[in-house]
Amino acid sequence: MAVDVRSARAHAYENARPEVAALVPAGARRILDLGCSSGALGAAIKARQQAAVVGVEIDPEYAKDAASKLDQVLCSALEDIDTAALGHFDCLVAADVLEHLVDPWAQLARFAELLEPGGLAVISLPNVRHWETFWQLGRRGTWPTRSQGIFDRTHLRWFTLFDAHGLLDAAGLDVKQVVRVIRLRPGAPSGAAVQKLGRIPGLRPFVTFQHVLAARRRP
Repeated sequence: MAVDVRSARAHAYENARPEVAALVPAGARRILDLGCSSGALGAAIKARQQAAVVGVEIDPEYAKDAASKLDQVLCSALEDIDTAALGHFDCLVAADVLEHLVDPWAQLARFAELLEPGGLAVISLPNVRHWETFWQLGRRGTWPTRSQGIFDRTHLRWFTLFDAHGLLDAAGLDVKQVVRVIRLRPGAPSGAAVQKLGRIPGLRPFVTFQHVLAARRRP
């Protein structure tokens, strides 16, 4: 990956994602991190609890960095992974990776089968119902292409919260918790005034930048 591209995406793809890590059970001992990037999230989880973290990452540069932090890293597209060879896990993490896939429904279902009964999946998805979608399409008449965020040029699928529930349900996962990441713009600070907007039911869907969902595998 070119240095300038990686630098532009570092804030979004190479941070420890505390809002995601917070939903990973403290008792999870074997965790599968899909789209692990440089391994910052997995490393934060390993620093917090005794757990083996297996990462999957398509970008060789990210995968090389992640290999120094996680217990195992597979450099591969998710579609090419032989799930039968991975074993089972207490927790599955897919933090802002499924929207980059041609068929996230099929891939999430495949990997969810690796969860032990009652195991937890933690899924983060950008919210296409964010206010800026309506502004860009309605006011400016364009769909932007960016290096990160809702309009990341590598996104192939888009999800509202309703769509996210459908994605997880189709994979045999029951949603137990939803965390809304309130933000007006990518990388912009989310101060008290913005958080206050997120507490207003009528405005909440439009200032939610990402949804982080925790869902249990059905028996």
